Amino acid sequence: TIPNMDFYYTPGSSGCRSVIMTAKAVGVELNKKVLNLREGEQLKPEFVKINPQHTIPTLVDNGFSIWESRAIAVYLAEKYGKDDTLFPKDPKQQALVNQRLYFDMGTLYDSFAKYYYPLLRTGTAGTPEDYKKIETAFGFLDTFLEGQNYVAGDHLTVADIAIVATVSTFDAVEFDITKYSNVNRWYQNAKKVTPGWDENWEGLQNFKKIMQERLAELKKN
Repeated sequence: TIPNMDFYYTPGSSGCRSVIMTAKAVGVELNKKVLNLREGEQLKPEFVKINPQHTIPTLVDNGFSIWESRAIAVYLAEKYGKDDTLFPKDPKQQALVNQRLYFDMGTLYDSFAKYYYPLLRTGTAGTPEDYKKIETAFGFLDTFLEGQNYVAGDHLTVADIAIVATVSTFDAVEFDITKYSNVNRWYQNAKKVTPGWDENWEGLQNFKKIMQERLAELKKN
């Protein structure tokens, strides 16, 4: 069957951008539907029916609904990948990819959310301790990438795609990635080899604009 995929998203979101890049990597078209979160479009009954958790990104593939960006990426790779390079079938290789995905969600992206989200909400960033957690997370990633061109194994996987979506978000808020030489080397290469990088960068400009508008609004109040 030809995939008929509705993709509910917002261009600035890191998770949404990682799904867009994964879809590009497996060669499937997404029927993109932008949800305006500030207008509360994610709370409309028709969307809550699709995803009771009313989060983005959400993918509906021929009636099958799935959310959480990393779960969507794995699903796309397993179902539509030409082979198993993006999400290896070998248990050890797959475990490494999974570990990096969980690291991205629970440590790396989490450190971004804790420090930078309060800035969007209140105009004040998180605490110095929160900032230290970012540096610790980047330190870990730098160690993982010692002598490696990819985050999990010797080729591009969904773990690279998820982590490049996160790292580029830090780049957009001008966090200095160059302090971490392995991460920086990997990131410069990832920009060249990750399918859909251009759309990721476009989405980031959207994120930057929202961030700047929000800070300007908060200053006025």
